[in-house]
Amino acid sequence: MPTTITVCTTCRQPALREAKAGDPCGETLLQALIEAAQAHADLRVRGAACLMGCEHGCNLALSAPSKMTYVLGRFEPTAEAAAAVVDYAALHAGSAAGVVPYRSWPQGVKGHFIARVPPEDPGPPAL
Repeated sequence: MPTTITVCTTCRQPALREAKAGDPCGETLLQALIEAAQAHADLRVRGAACLMGCEHGCNLALSAPSKMTYVLGRFEPTAEAAAAVVDYAALHAGSAAGVVPYRSWPQGVKGHFIARVPPEDPGPPAL
């Protein structure tokens, strides 16, 4: 299963949030990620309106079935940031549980992690 990069398309960096001038930074980051991920068959990139991390814009989530999910933010909407995210997402896709050792993290994602969410337990349904 591929790793999906979900980008908040309505994100604005904190300094630009109130002005609401121009396109949201999330749209720019989404386009940069689409371009950066083109060579990776094991990655999927999509946009979604509002990931509710406004204090951390630009935000994104990395997820795959039965793997750890990560929420990252505070990115500049640049090709360099997109390349670092794609490099990390490729490592996520290649790992059995979605856990990438810190020593393998690209420099461009360090300091951008906001949360990690364990995969859903395939046990009995909750009542």
